[in-house]
Amino acid sequence: MNRRRFLQLSAAAAATPALPPTAGAQAYPTRTVHLVVGFPPGGGTDAVARLMGQSLSQRLGQPIVVDNRPGANTNLATEAVTKATPDGHTLLLVGSPQAVNATLYDKPTVNVVRDIAPIASIARGTYVIVVNPAFPAKTVPELIAYAKANPGKINMASAGAGNPTHLAGELFQMMAGITMLHVPYRGDAPALTDLLGGQVQLYFSTEGGAIEHIRAGKLRALAVTTATRSQAMPDVPTVAEFIPGYEASGFWGIGAPASTPAGTIERLNKEINASLSDPNLKARFSELGVTAFPLPTAEFRQFIAAEIDKWGKVVKFSGVKPG
Repeated sequence: MNRRRFLQLSAAAAATPALPPTAGAQAYPTRTVHLVVGFPPGGGTDAVARLMGQSLSQRLGQPIVVDNRPGANTNLATEAVTKATPDGHTLLLVGSPQAVNATLYDKPTVNVVRDIAPIASIARGTYVIVVNPAFPAKTVPELIAYAKANPGKINMASAGAGNPTHLAGELFQMMAGITMLHVPYRGDAPALTDLLGGQVQLYFSTEGGAIEHIRAGKLRALAVTTATRSQAMPDVPTVAEFIPGYEASGFWGIGAPASTPAGTIERLNKEINASLSDPNLKARFSELGVTAFPLPTAEFRQFIAAEIDKWGKVVKFSGVKPG
């Protein structure tokens, strides 16, 4: 997605009108709902939150304000929500970083399982292995063979130490039996900039961040990290076609303070899942390189637990420390 279209999407999502409660609406919500996001405005995660907030606002009859609180790999945002009144008017965008943080930090100030009540999943995002066109490998088997012949000599960018783009690469190394040199950046954009410039050779990029560069021939896509091929790039194979069992994808969902009433959580789950069935929202998610991923509350809780276990093993294997 080009920068102009991305900004148009973000601007449209931010322009959420304040809507009056509909007749006969339930007691919740009674005022503005704050959705706390652990990343700065303008990125892919922020855009997912704003699009979800816009759709959910129309269903709840109250405005939803995105509150960006970046820092400590989303721990600052999570901590802010745990301290909020548990009445459903302060929500948290839960995602892959919180699952990673459960193991990444030796003494975390918050625990997403203990301190946050899962409400509903929203979407999953695809990563894609992209290389500079000058890089000799054109397929995943060629990449593995080259890495084994040149251990530690491939510069692998990431959007930050412990970021999902980093751990997707660490999982690949663990399962392929190779070693690459990790080069962390402060976000997706600078990593892509140096990959385009040839300062690094490889990056497990978000699909939304890389797809226009791939289409323009400025980057070469070797494989996507999800279990199935991407609808946007059906000719690009999955990593699992070469390394059976490999799967890495980002996820987003909504959570609330742990003691939020069950009735409020049920209402939110119902309305979020209804929003995710809207073809217009699905299409706008697709432009960001993400796919709607609705789940009941109990299944979302199980999914988070599975993600914590999966990425905890990768963190321990790689020895990664917070950036």
